Amino acid sequence: MQEVAVLLGSCRTVEEFQMRVMYKVIYAIADKTTDGLTVSGMERLDPGKDYLFVSNHRDIMMDAGFLQVLLSDAGRRTSEITFGANLMQGQMVIDVGKSNKMFRIERPTTVTSARDFLLKSQYVSKYIRYAITEKKESVWIAQRNGRTKDGIDLTDQGIIKMFCLSGGEDRVQALDELNIAPLSISYEWEPCDELKALELYAKSSGQPYIKKPGEDLNSILTGITQPKGRVHLAVCEPIHREELEPFNDYSNPDFNKAVAELIDSRIRPAYRLYPNNYIAADLLNGKRSHSYTDAEKETFVKHVDEITKEYPSELRDILLHIYANPVM
Repeated sequence: MQEVAVLLGSCRTVEEFQMRVMYKVIYAIADKTTDGLTVSGMERLDPGKDYLFVSNHRDIMMDAGFLQVLLSDAGRRTSEITFGANLMQGQMVIDVGKSNKMFRIERPTTVTSARDFLLKSQYVSKYIRYAITEKKESVWIAQRNGRTKDGIDLTDQGIIKMFCLSGGEDRVQALDELNIAPLSISYEWEPCDELKALELYAKSSGQPYIKKPGEDLNSILTGITQPKGRVHLAVCEPIHREELEPFNDYSNPDFNKAVAELIDSRIRPAYRLYPNNYIAADLLNGKRSHSYTDAEKETFVKHVDEITKEYPSELRDILLHIYANPVM
């Protein structure tokens, strides 16, 4: 502990802390919990530009964490990271967040009124624009509020509206200067799959889902420590101005929808499918339509059985859909 304290005390900048401490921590997590961390598409990024990485979101901490070390390996600076206000609980979490270029983004559940949410969204929009255009820092943001629970990655039109809030009348120009780079991250074993299935099962009863005290922290720790299998990040082709210009005459809702769909058209095809995804789809369809080994199927079925053995059959169906939906 004394050696750790000395190391932390010797770091004088965020960049120094990230490279001397967090870089090693994230790769230690990758070494212990993954069967390989890979990346594609870094060559699509202009060395002279900073980007707004709009990413599908499967794990609270590791989605952005893995991106940081891969950016560094590619010779780029780490990005700033949006972090849900609901997760900023406890001084340790706040301190770690600030030390890793995280900044708070409000959720509808963390504000007192629609007006307050709009004002704070405007503030975040201005900061993102300032970070990219003036600070010359890239930014990571999830494509929607919260993680994808059901395996279906869809960009929330609301974040497109938020991006435009600080950009003036010209919506195309407002988005173009942010250099949006869609990012697709794939895990062989879905992060927190059991917790996600239980949440979806509770919601399927028609009752509002209320998080238990400490549930977010438990999800963070589970996502960090559980086995992940193979993990792949795909940096997709950035969004170009000429792709946005056809939407120029659209109404604001239609414009936001069109841009969200454009981002999805990058993220979803880039999602890397693993045997678990195909096995789940085949189990739901009742026939073998994809290629995988009997051993891979046996491992996956054992995992599903272990999670669902004490629950009704509906939970098994939900868990299988989490893995199968990216195929379907």
